[in-house]
Amino acid sequence: MTDEAGLPVAFRITPGQAAEYAQAIALLEGRKADAVIADKGYDSAEIVAKIESLGAVAVIPPRRHWKVKRSYDRELYKERNRIERCFNRLKHFRRFSTRYCRTVEAFRSCTALACSWIRLQLYVDTA
Repeated sequence: MTDEAGLPVAFRITPGQAAEYAQAIALLEGRKADAVIADKGYDSAEIVAKIESLGAVAVIPPRRHWKVKRSYDRELYKERNRIERCFNRLKHFRRFSTRYCRTVEAFRSCTALACSWIRLQLYVDTA
């Protein structure tokens, strides 16, 4: 999960064969937002209901199999690239991108360090 600037806010580690959308509701718990942007993989009635219960707008394109398509803000959806850029920055950390860590705890720690490093770069004076 990232904020509006594309900086990491929270994450959950799942097994490689598990679907990521199952963790979305837990990540949204207790958050405040005006809008939640996600790709088609997160288009489910439960996730959209959770987003709307938070008082936010779900900016998720509908999947093809829905008979009644939900509308979404196409201009706001263009901001989803910030999430992809966050993943790109995380993949610069070799242990993260190759998943070199053998245990879940080690990978969680590596991911937390990488997220912290990205956020701390805001406070470093490079001039």
